[in-house]
Formats: sequence, structure tokens, C-alpha cells
Amino acid sequence: MGLFGKKQPPLDPVAIAEQQRLREQQEVQQAFQKGVTALRDFIAPSSIEYQSNYFQIGTRYARTYYIYGYPRQVYTGWLSGMINIDEVMDMSIFVYPVESQVVLENLRKKVGQLEAGLQIDAEKGRVRDPAKQAAIVDAEELRDKLQVGEERFFRFGLYFTIYASGLDELEFVSHKIESMLGQQLVYSKAATAQQEQGLNSTIPQFIDQLQIRRNMNTGAISTSFPFTSADLTDDHGILYGVNMHNSGLVIFDRFSLENGNSVIFAKSGAGKSFAVKLEALRSMMMGTEIFIIDPENEYQRMAEAVGGAYVKLSLNSPTRINPFDLPKVIDTEEADNALRSNLITLHGLLRLMMGGAQAQIQNTGGGVMAPALSPVEEADLDAALIETYAKAGITNDPLTHTAIPPTINDLYDTLLHMGGTGPQLAQRLRKYTSGTFAGVFSQQSNIDINNPMVVFNVRDLEDELRPVAMYIVLNFIWNKTKSDQKKRLLIIDEAWQLMKYEDSANFMFSLAKRARKYNLGITTISQDVEDFMGSRMGRAIVANSSMQLLLKQSPSAVDVLADVFKLTSEERKRLSQFPVGQGLFFAGQSHVHIQITGSPTETSLITTNPEQVKALEQAGQIPLTPDSAGEIRY
Repeated sequence: MGLFGKKQPPLDPVAIAEQQRLREQQEVQQAFQKGVTALRDFIAPSSIEYQSNYFQIGTRYARTYYIYGYPRQVYTGWLSGMINIDEVMDMSIFVYPVESQVVLENLRKKVGQLEAGLQIDAEKGRVRDPAKQAAIVDAEELRDKLQVGEERFFRFGLYFTIYASGLDELEFVSHKIESMLGQQLVYSKAATAQQEQGLNSTIPQFIDQLQIRRNMNTGAISTSFPFTSADLTDDHGILYGVNMHNSGLVIFDRFSLENGNSVIFAKSGAGKSFAVKLEALRSMMMGTEIFIIDPENEYQRMAEAVGGAYVKLSLNSPTRINPFDLPKVIDTEEADNALRSNLITLHGLLRLMMGGAQAQIQNTGGGVMAPALSPVEEADLDAALIETYAKAGITNDPLTHTAIPPTINDLYDTLLHMGGTGPQLAQRLRKYTSGTFAGVFSQQSNIDINNPMVVFNVRDLEDELRPVAMYIVLNFIWNKTKSDQKKRLLIIDEAWQLMKYEDSANFMFSLAKRARKYNLGITTISQDVEDFMGSRMGRAIVANSSMQLLLKQSPSAVDVLADVFKLTSEERKRLSQFPVGQGLFFAGQSHVHIQITGSPTETSLITTNPEQVKALEQAGQIPLTPDSAGEIRY
């Protein structure tokens, strides 16, 4: 036995060589790994240099801030200004739950200290401190809510890092954000001598190295929800404007919603016509056909500029539309019901023509005055309509629908020579057959429009005849829609004129409900919000429109719209103060603050602003006198 224990056996040369080989392989592997490029090598900056209150990361300058002071109450969306600011920023929010029992014990001690302080001040004759009194009220209120489980308590930390191209820009951005927060009594401070910890706390690695936190309850935490702006930028659709929340583009396809209908409300001069024309132009570029009912001659110049058809309806116009026309329906089921469907439409039209003001809807109380026709008159009119079509050789058989349809003159003759109330009904129709309004809608149709944009002008019609004309034009467009299904938009300007009458309002609502089936989107425009929303059908049309645009409103209309659209107090306030072209854009469940903007070329085609029109005329971009020689132009 050796001096120091058991003698070690001699090492095997093979084992020694194997160990040496393994060590060499490890060294080679380590050297190889050092030369492999990882993901962090691609995203990491070339260098980071930290200073006391800023740091340079690559070629950019940055500064990390923390929030240390809050007002007594913070309102919902107080972070929206920072979220939507047009600056590069990283933000981190850390929320740590706290046991309610611990908070309750601390609150009890705090309330005791504050009450003792108030008592000491009173004994020494000092003026009562309102801040201490408010703190006691808040603490007791929070304690009560914690005890019943209505609230929970958290530790809250908010940090953000801003970036700039240079130090001057960094100071400018810092001042802008500090001022923005200071206006809300939210105070921020640069993380002096802790910029490295601040950077680590704001990059997405879930590490809070600053650990600067404030106590907050559930309500206060909820107001700090960062996702305060809706984004309506889609891969498909047209440009509607600029999102004022985040300066993004509002690109949307209205036909991607439940239906393609929309409503637009605005006071005169707020920019509703500009917004509608802009949508029409851009939709037509995407292959959508456009129909427009124009009661004020606002769309003529745009129609002529794009080569559209301009149809002028008046007592002196040669253009004629026969309301007895039947659609050329391809669908077999629709063809079987074509006559019956048109008879129902004619009933509403004739009630409007015969009743006039008697069928007008009363806005007060939501009621309707005495109906235009009695039940007996309704029955006689129905029999007369069926007989009139039968005399023309048209029955429920779709094969007979190609025959020449009758006219109002034929219906007049049928009523005049039938029993019952027929002669009296005929007398009420006389002004449309041989009286003042004869010729406009008492002859065969002489238009067959095949154009991507068609404008129907009804400005020169008398006030009494205008709702009747709009009703007949709507039916004409509806028949064409059912005959040839394409993606189309129907724009109804000054729709309140139709909403005044029960039958025309019902017809509009029927179109709004069925438009989706035929790939039709209806745009309803009105500046008289009270009249439109005062009727049951008006509210129903709004409910069946997946897209809405609210521009500047009169103070009286704001309350009505705020109730219908469930606007917040801030949105209600803005609605009466929006500048021209700005408003609230609703699309499905999302809505944004939008700015409607057109290019110079688009503006020159669609503007109705007198100053802009005069400037364009002087520049020679539009004719000094619009061409109105033709009643219909293709």
C-alpha cells in the first residue's frame, strides 16, 4: 500500500485520446455557434449608449417616461391622445392585483389618520382642508365597494418610450406629450439615471424594472384601456376619408356588412352632398352602377363629367315613365309574383296620388291622419287594377308579361265605367290623366337606360307632384334592379320628402329590407332629421342600414340622433361643432371620427360650394353656364 492510499491504475491511452477528441469537438461546436446569426442579431441595434435622461439606440434618440401623478378622477379614454398621436412610441402597462383584506386594513388606518388630522386642525383653529375631506370621502367610498366585492384593488404602472431622429426633435416630442398629459392633470417624468431599466420595461419582454406604481381600483384601471381607436382600413373597398383618431385611412366595402344600406344626416352646408358624390365617383371606378334621385339639381355636372345619363322629369319634359311597367325578372319564383308585387306597389302609389296631404304622417305622437282611401275604395281600386291589366292581356302568367302594359289613362277608363266607388276614384285621378299633371306619368315609358351612372332630376316638378315622381322613379329603378342583378348604389337625396307620407315611407322601407338580395345598396340622405326620425318607418330604415354618417347637426337634431345612435356625451358635444366635412362614420359595430377629403380633380367635379365653383369657372375648369339643353343624355 502506498503512503497516501490505494495506488491509482495506469491511464488507458485510448481513453485519453477519446477525451481529447471530445474536447476538440466541443471547442469546434462553440466556435461554430459564435458564427451563427440568430434572430436577435437581425433585430438588435448596432449600439446603445445611455445618458442620464435619454439614450441613443443606433441612429435614433429615445427617452423613457413614467406616470407618477393622476387626478382625483380619470375619464374613459384618457389615453386616446397618446395612443393616436402621430409619433413613434412604445408603451407598457403593468397591473398587479392586491389582496382586498390588506387594502381594507390600510384604508382603515388612512381614514383614521385623516380624521385625526382634521380634528387637530379644528382644535387649533385652522381653516378646514377640503383636500383632506375629499380624501376621506373617497377612502370611505372605496372601502364600502371593496367590502361588497364591487371593486378590486391593483398596483398600476405605466411607462412609455418616445423616439426621435435627433435631440431637438426628442425635446419637441417630449414637450408635446408632457403638455398633452398635463392638460388632463396626469403628470409624467423622465426616468433619470434609469433609462436602461426604462427601456427594458417598455420593450415586449414583460419585465418591470422601474417598479414605479400607483394604487388604483377597478374603475380607474378600466379607464386606462389602451385600445381606444377603431380601425376601418380594409383590404377591399373605397376610400371614405381620414380617421381623425389615428390619421389612418378609412377604406371600406359597404357590401361586406349585413347589408349595403347607409343613411346620412347633416345640416345644410355640412358636406353631405360632397361625401355622397365622392362615394359615388369612387364606387363607379370599382365597377358599381349608380342611380341618383336628385331633387335640387346638384348632380348634373358630375353626371356629365363621367359620361353618365341625366334624366330630367318635369311637366314640359319629353321623358316619360309608366308606373304600370312590369320588371323582366329572370328568377322563376319572382316572375310568378311580378304582377302581384307591382299591384301592391301601385296601391301605395295611387293612395299617395289620390290622398295627398290626407296620408301625411304626423310627427307629433307618431300617428297617421285619416287614410286616403276607405276599405270599399281600396277593394274597388284593386279590382280595377286587375281588370286594367287583363284588358292589356296581362295576367299572373309570366308569359303574358311581355305585352304592352296599360297606363293611368286605362285605369281611369276602367274606374269610370265600373260600379261602386269607381267613378269617384276616377275623378280623383283626373288631374293626372287630363288635368294639370297630365302626361308625366300617364304615357308609355320612353327611356331605356344602360349607363353606369344615371341621375333622375325632379327639381322642376311641383311640390305636390315631387313625392309621386320620386316614388315612381324608385319603382322604376327597383324593377331594373330585379331584371338585371349587378352591384348597384341607389342614392335618395332629400329623403324626408318621401318620409312625410305613409305609403312612400313604407315603400322605402320595403326596398331597404329587400335590397341585399339583389346586390343593391341604398343611401338615404336627409337634412331634416326631426321629420325623418319622427316617423316609425324612418327609424326602421336607420335600423336596416349597416352604415351611417353623421355630419354637423343643428342643436335640435343632436338630441334625437344621440338617442338613436347611443352617442357618448363627448360625441354629442362634437356633433354640433364639427367643421365642414367632418363627422362620425358608423360601419357595423365600429365608428370613427372621419374627415371627408377629395382630390383636386374630384373636388372640381363635385363641389357645390359657391366660392369654389366661381373659382373653377374663372380658371376655365368648368363651363360658366351648365349645359341644360337635353332632357336626357347618355
